Amino acid sequence: MGTISTKKAYHNIDFLNSPRARPIRLLSEFLEPQQRLNRAGIKDTIVFFGSARFYSKNKCRNRLKELASSKSKNSITARKLKKLVEDAQVDLKMSRYYEEAVQLAKMVTVWTKSLHSRYHFIICSGGGPGIMEAANKGARSAKGKSIGLNISLPFEQSANPYITPELNFEFHYFFMRKFWFVYLAKAFIMFPGGFGTMDELMEVLTLVQTKKLKKKVSIILYGRDFWNEVLNFDALLRQRVISPEDLNLFKIVDTPLEAYNQLVKELKLNYLKKTT
Repeated sequence: MGTISTKKAYHNIDFLNSPRARPIRLLSEFLEPQQRLNRAGIKDTIVFFGSARFYSKNKCRNRLKELASSKSKNSITARKLKKLVEDAQVDLKMSRYYEEAVQLAKMVTVWTKSLHSRYHFIICSGGGPGIMEAANKGARSAKGKSIGLNISLPFEQSANPYITPELNFEFHYFFMRKFWFVYLAKAFIMFPGGFGTMDELMEVLTLVQTKKLKKKVSIILYGRDFWNEVLNFDALLRQRVISPEDLNLFKIVDTPLEAYNQLVKELKLNYLKKTT
């Protein structure tokens, strides 16, 4: 008789990737990040949310120059070129949020590095392009660490190059990724974004509103024109689906300095005064 080949269950890749092993994979997305974050001594984060579709001002300007070239005009129809130019102009307008996210993340990182406290607030993003990239870029420009909580998606999402390497994570499960966004967060900065950003904003607001989140967190919506256009909080209040005090759960700001001052004020009130 031949020898029957056996392998330990935790070496059986087919099993680990099977539906029956889903609880093991879920637990792995809790335990492995926990180990790495503990090793790095990270206990407090400031989370930046926002669109993956924003680009730097330079990139947007270069795109418009490219479209204005004769080569571009000769390779596509006039109607298509007009639409591409219009889209590029919108991208250039929205690039202010990318640049301001870089500036804000840098300001916050410089401030938190100066603290003589047990609190050290690390910039955390979703790890991808757009506002996520801008947040990590700002932290790096201040010579600070930053976290990227990436997720496997069929489009848009790939790790940006500014994340601190040992703090670069990739998740399969959205809800485990959301757990790590919220678990260590002491503040959330919500830049303009699409479905994903709206989902993250509403989940955080719901957790705070229902007091499922016991700790004090700051929620700052960045970009007054954007948020006032896409979310009508006054209408929600008039229809009595939220309470007047729910509007106090967040602040809306419009400049890096305004966001920085509000953030520092709330973090000092909620955390730093306890250590002085």
